[in-house]
Parts: sequence; C-alpha cells; structure tokens
Amino acid sequence: MSVTVAILRLLFVAFLARWRSRFELEIENLVLRHQLNVLRRTAPKRVRLNSSERILFVWLYRFCPSVLRAVSILTPETIIRWHRQGWRAYWRWKSHGKPGRPKIEKDVRELVREISLANPLWGAPRIHGELLKLGIEIAQSTVSKYMSKGRRPSGLVWWTFLRNHADGIVSIDLFVVPTITFKLLFGLIILQHNRRQLVSFAVTSHPAAEWLACQIFEAFSWNSAPRYLIRDRDRSYGQVYKRSVQSMGIRDRPIAPRSPWQMSMSND
Repeated sequence: MSVTVAILRLLFVAFLARWRSRFELEIENLVLRHQLNVLRRTAPKRVRLNSSERILFVWLYRFCPSVLRAVSILTPETIIRWHRQGWRAYWRWKSHGKPGRPKIEKDVRELVREISLANPLWGAPRIHGELLKLGIEIAQSTVSKYMSKGRRPSGLVWWTFLRNHADGIVSIDLFVVPTITFKLLFGLIILQHNRRQLVSFAVTSHPAAEWLACQIFEAFSWNSAPRYLIRDRDRSYGQVYKRSVQSMGIRDRPIAPRSPWQMSMSND
C-alpha cells in the first residue's frame, strides 16, 4: 500500500469516527497506543518519514496545536520546525522574484549619464525631478549612483571665495534661545574668519533691521570694517541694515537660496 493511499484511508477512518460511540473510540485509542509502545521498543530510534507524512503532521498541528501532546515517534520541536520551513518555502514561492532592488534598465542609466554630462551644474535632485516629469520612476539615490563623476567646470566656487578672502570676511548669524518662561530670545554672533575670533555677541527679543545695523556699527569702526559680510537670507536683514552696511564700505554677501551648507562652511 502506497503512502498516499494510507493517508487517505486514515482520513476516511477519521471521518467515519464521528458516528461511532465515545466508548469505542477510547478502546480503539488505547489499543493503538499499546501497539505504538510495542513498535517504539522494536523500531529504530530514528524514524524516517517522507514528504507526504511530514505534510500530514504539519497539517494536523496547524489546525489543532494540541496534537503535540499525542506525538510519540517525533518530538514536538521537529513538527514545529517543519511548520516553519513550510512557511518559508511558501513565501519564497509567493515572492518569486530575486531579492534586492529591481534592476535599472540600460536606457535609463544612459539617460541619467547623458543629462549629467550635458548639464554639469545639475545635481541629483534636479535630474531626479526631470526624470519624474518624463514618467520615469527612479529613486534620487539611484540617480546619484549613475551620474557622471566628471569634474565640474572650473570657476570661482564658494569654498574658493572663502579661502582666498578669509582675511577680509566676517560672518553674522542669528539663532533662537528659548527661555525658562517659554519666551524666545534671538542671539547674534559676529565671527571673523582669519583668526576665528568672536567679534561681537548680543541678545534681543526683537531682531529688527535697525538693531542689526546698530550691532554692526558697534562691532567695527570705520577704519576696521571688513571687506565682505556673509549672512543668510533672513528677512530681519532689511533695507536699513543693507544701507548701513553699504555706507561702511562692506560688501553684503548673502548665501545662495536653499543652501544652508554655505553658512556652515563659512563658520567651520
């Protein structure tokens, strides 16, 4: 008798047992347990089961976990391990595809490289946006990976400006300080680049343009004014501030829009 036929016969007998009396089932269960004890003494210690028999044990455990108490020829840990292996195999089959990120097509990779070569000033965010307009769904990190790594066009970049004019550059920056009474104070720092010297420090609750201009007047005399003054694009630096700085012969140099890294470079 094949294993499949034996399993089907077992299921058929279990189905017919629903119409049998409880006493008959208990007697039959006792006889089967006695036979099982006899076989355990005479059979080898390790029982070899095929795939169909393993599936039957896993299926019974799936619908009734308490069957582990009735297992004699196997350990409960073995059935639980088969159950986990079956779930891993099921999800491996369901996922089908290979693990990892999807492969980028060659045409898209070449397009990213051509755009980066034709527009050397464009970064990954700009190229990513242009690709999205064309309906190409791709991550910004992937765009950065396949961009051309060639050198940017030579010219006066921000770091070159800071390095060449360090002796005549002063940075000014506002920052917020919360107090213990939940009020906000604004601190102002004026830093000289050549010796990393703190020129001035002040605090106010209303950083108006007039107050900022007054701080510049107090920090520098007319003869010691720096050549360049670097700041961010905060709206507190109004027209009064700009006219005051210009009257002292200082060139106002705000950083580029949406480029906070320029301010951090100037303060490093």
